[in-house]
Amino acid sequence: MITLCLHTDYIRIRPVEKAIPNAEMLTDELKSIDVDECLVAFLAVEDGDGRDSVEHMAGLIEEHAKKVNAKVIVIYPYVHLTQNPAPIADAYSLTKELESAVKSRGFNTFRAPFGWYKSFELKVKGHPLSELSKRVSGKEEGELISQSLKQEDEIKSEFYILTPDGMLTPVDEYDFSNDKDLEIFKNYEIKKSRVYERVPEHIKLMKEHEIAQPEPGSDVGNLKWLPKGRLIKKLLEKHVTDMCIGSGAVEVETPIMYDFQHPALEKYLNRFPARQYIVKSDKKKYFLRFAACFGQFLISSSSQISYRNLPLRMYELTRYSFRREQSGEVAGLRRLRAFTMPDMHTLTVDLNSAKEEFGKQFEMCQSFMSDIDISYVVAFRILREWYEQNREWYAEFAKKVGKPMLIEMFDKRYAYFITKFEFNVVDSLDKCTALSTVQIDVENAERFNISYVSSDGSKKRPYILHASISGAIERDIYAVLEKQGMVKSSGGVPMFPLWLAPTQVRVIPVSADQVDYARGIVHNMRGKVRADVDDRNESLGKRIREAEKEWVPYIAVVGKEEAAKGTVAVRKRGSREQLSMTVDELITEVSEKTAMYPYEELSLSNQLSKRFSFI
Repeated sequence: MITLCLHTDYIRIRPVEKAIPNAEMLTDELKSIDVDECLVAFLAVEDGDGRDSVEHMAGLIEEHAKKVNAKVIVIYPYVHLTQNPAPIADAYSLTKELESAVKSRGFNTFRAPFGWYKSFELKVKGHPLSELSKRVSGKEEGELISQSLKQEDEIKSEFYILTPDGMLTPVDEYDFSNDKDLEIFKNYEIKKSRVYERVPEHIKLMKEHEIAQPEPGSDVGNLKWLPKGRLIKKLLEKHVTDMCIGSGAVEVETPIMYDFQHPALEKYLNRFPARQYIVKSDKKKYFLRFAACFGQFLISSSSQISYRNLPLRMYELTRYSFRREQSGEVAGLRRLRAFTMPDMHTLTVDLNSAKEEFGKQFEMCQSFMSDIDISYVVAFRILREWYEQNREWYAEFAKKVGKPMLIEMFDKRYAYFITKFEFNVVDSLDKCTALSTVQIDVENAERFNISYVSSDGSKKRPYILHASISGAIERDIYAVLEKQGMVKSSGGVPMFPLWLAPTQVRVIPVSADQVDYARGIVHNMRGKVRADVDDRNESLGKRIREAEKEWVPYIAVVGKEEAAKGTVAVRKRGSREQLSMTVDELITEVSEKTAMYPYEELSLSNQLSKRFSFI
């Protein structure tokens, strides 16, 4: 069974003449179909399709309709999509069954007449999810949709706002007039409108700054990282790794591929709300990891752990993790199929210890968000029973945040956690994305046979915390670019956090006479400050403008006077302050501002005359 789904402004269908002798009889409903704002599913039923194909296809159409927020479905029999059509009677019967299956899912459903030549007119919307094709034959190969993901769509949640004074208010009763981002986030979570209607700001900026690009030679959502982007990514990876190891975590490395038939892993897959890649080797099925959970749990299950070792933190920087996101939802750095996830798991003695670790890791996440200079909205997702038992605990988090938080409550667990928090960002097109997150897991110690020896000598199950202090590294870069894009749009001066700027200081000689002096300055900065020299034969004004376009934080101009005195004339981005400094003073200022962060050299020539363009 094949479908081509088109999200349309309208479709107009008129049957013209019979295509087969036993074409469907035209009722008044079938003689003229005019439908606005709908998802049109062109459908070809193939030989061998049955009711399992109908259910699978109905689920895919439902899922896609929810993604594009379509309430109306039009099913259009279109045999030309296949070279292996089902017998006419079977095709008609299964098409009608699909119509009923889609209608039973709550959609206003229309169907074009079967067995007729038809004239039709439609207008397709232009967003990334407006066109999608799918083929099913009972079970779709190459993708695993977990039971948890299906349950997540079915479970009804209730949303509230928790304020720093501990008040919990239903979202429809809360006044959002003083918190635009929280209102945007609330609407995003409830309506689940994930589709970008135009190119987001960060995609333009990642091209302008030569950070990363899609790789046409790979699967969608797999990027190639250029030197500036690789530097930024490496710095973020190092920083979050230092934070986790500094908190006492042991660092490990685990495989990226696991046996689908491993009993614990297969069960866990169905408790994790994500789509997975499946690969085959020697007639066996494997899946690509979406996090470091499997590897770290398997290490824990074979380790000899005492209560004295707890809390036990285990960390891995997973380059890469994989999720088979819907192709239309893959967008720039925000949502990828291959991504870098810093992943830490903590084993704790009991729930009180788990709550204590949860609070510490919350503060680590706050610190990381501050380090990349990101404004965020906090969300907690909570099993209602757990919230009722811990109201005061959640009120303390609202005080720590110092501003209202979104609370999602669900009555039934659809995954392995009873509670989690997320630090979310709102981007230039009012889409929202989770970065930092921590979850309390109440299932997997049992599933993976993880235990510790208690003080009385008995074996007990620990509680497990899943933590990604930064969230996916690619999303951190997305968040930085989106924020600075909005700064630029509002007339401000966009800039990278100083410790992440690919070039921190650019030295620009006024004339060829100062080139050697400028190169000497850059040489002296190596290992302390990322500096380069614009030694090209261009006007001074053009070179300054290009440095500003690259968001270089410090532009150091050197002319005859500076060369004679051993100084530089510095222009500071942001403050636009201009002053004369010695080279040592400039090195000291940059070094002091970045002292708490990792340092790496940029793997490009420090002479702009020797660089080339990647784009």
